Amino acid sequence: MISPIERKKVSEQVLDELKRMIKDKEFPPNSKLPSENELAGMFGVSRSPIREALRVLQAGGMVESRQGGGSYVREVNLANMLDPVTFDFIHIDQVYDLLEMRTVVETEAASFAAMRRSEDELEAIRKALDLFAEKMEDETSVGSEADFAFHHEIVKASGNRFLLQSVEGLRGLYERALTFSLKQNVGLARKRQQIYEEHVKIYEAIERQDEKAAAYYMKRHLLNARIKLGDKRINPLNESMD
Repeated sequence: MISPIERKKVSEQVLDELKRMIKDKEFPPNSKLPSENELAGMFGVSRSPIREALRVLQAGGMVESRQGGGSYVREVNLANMLDPVTFDFIHIDQVYDLLEMRTVVETEAASFAAMRRSEDELEAIRKALDLFAEKMEDETSVGSEADFAFHHEIVKASGNRFLLQSVEGLRGLYERALTFSLKQNVGLARKRQQIYEEHVKIYEAIERQDEKAAAYYMKRHLLNARIKLGDKRINPLNESMD
């Protein structure tokens, strides 16, 4: 029986080859990878599939970006191997899909939270925001757990148990995708401040019970995340709400 021909995206072919080269120690642990331009020349492709493959390797924990520029091969030890992200790589398209789903769910959740939240729920959102602020001030911190807590408290305040279950059921994916997204900003104070300010606007809209503004700022926040990560399904000129 003839097996069907497998058609792979160029970025997936680049990813497979880079994984092989890392495994075979052609790029040994703690070594700096060639630049995007150099890798593009090596593989005979544009920079776009190189960038996409590197993002997947970063999400999978095999490669890390360091302050000052450049991507480095991480040394995998037993502690790393216990992390499911090391084995279950996140493809960038999955991050886009999850963010798209979050845009649908959390925009409405923010609106409902503004209408329905109690003072105790508002205080819980505020505490999560304060914790996120602390993480953003520490430029070495990723802050994904604090980010999830903020969004989770908003969905809880929506008063819709099915929205809450949809978020809690995907908690592992949420946190891994948040880690992947926020890692792009480690060491970048201006970008971290911008993300924090987006959270503040969401909180303030919920505090004053302005459901339209809460939905607007939540959608703006999540669309900006998708644009920054390179989701080509969004036209930045039409969709960016800055």
